[in-house]
Amino acid sequence: MYFGDKPESGDFSGLCLGQNAPPRIEAPAAAPHENQSISRLRLPGPAIEIFRRQFLYLALGAALPSFARSASAQAYPSRPVRIIVGFPPGGAADITARMMGQRLSERLDQPFVIENRPGAGTNIGTEAVVRAPADGYTLLLVSVANTVNATLYEGLNFDFVHDIAPVAGLIRGPLVMEVHPSVPVNTVLEFIASARANAGKINVASAGNGTPAHMASELFQLLTGLDLVHVPYRGSVPALTDLLSGQVQVMFENLATSLEYIRAGKLRPLAVTTAMRSSVLPDLPTVSEFVVGYEVSSWFGIGAPRNTPTEIIDKLNLEINAALADPKMKLRITEMSSMPLPLAPTEFGNLILGLKNGAR
Repeated sequence: MYFGDKPESGDFSGLCLGQNAPPRIEAPAAAPHENQSISRLRLPGPAIEIFRRQFLYLALGAALPSFARSASAQAYPSRPVRIIVGFPPGGAADITARMMGQRLSERLDQPFVIENRPGAGTNIGTEAVVRAPADGYTLLLVSVANTVNATLYEGLNFDFVHDIAPVAGLIRGPLVMEVHPSVPVNTVLEFIASARANAGKINVASAGNGTPAHMASELFQLLTGLDLVHVPYRGSVPALTDLLSGQVQVMFENLATSLEYIRAGKLRPLAVTTAMRSSVLPDLPTVSEFVVGYEVSSWFGIGAPRNTPTEIIDKLNLEINAALADPKMKLRITEMSSMPLPLAPTEFGNLILGLKNGAR
């Protein structure tokens, strides 16, 4: 689904005007009988030639915008492309953007530069893309937060669904419910019991309001009746830093960014948030094994300013999906405990729209 208006074709009504324009063909004095076949009408030879010239001029004019757009898409990109990430460096969003940016740079022979613009739950970075020219040279790393923010923030200067055109999906993966080793629990049930005994005293960190980490903790509290204190950060890296130091006690974070700390024993995992266990940590249970109906996953994709030419969006989608199908890329994504999310622009748009409507 392409959100936003498609580029309007140019006005070629004046192509035949000017000193060299052919004269007009005046309407015949008497119209043919309604039963008379059009093929029986006969125009004088000079009039036929004038009509032929006018038709050729108009046909050429109609072909110009299509040809120009095709040539533009073939030449794209002819200079560096920015991918705006609404989170600080080091988190799952940043890692995903850099991984895909590198592959696109290799495939399209132009640098795809990652630019981190954290703050306001990705709204700062999103608005920068909304205000950018719709030429394919400024893209957005789209996450769950973008679709949720419309329900959390009032007075935004943009409408994400209307102002950002979906380009392609990237990856989808689980979050992990994890605690600092000082927290005396080893399972989800033990955590629930401890949290009930210490209502309002356990801090749960997130990468910011509206992020998957925030939504995962809210759903967990809704289904268990717990009362945790939400502590939002400007990204997963500062949140993880405080979790590692014991400033906060629990976090629902992308497994990809927490895996090394879990393996080093610096964080204790309790469960993954998806319906199925992770192949990276197959012995780790799912939250739904203890809390019926619980399921949360995190995903990322690419968006562009509305009115970006369809040909450029299709070219980016083709290249991104080709990269996701590459065995080496698949291996890297699997090592991040995630899975490729190859989608057409319309399919990615449906995913965005479905989640936004579900968040209302």
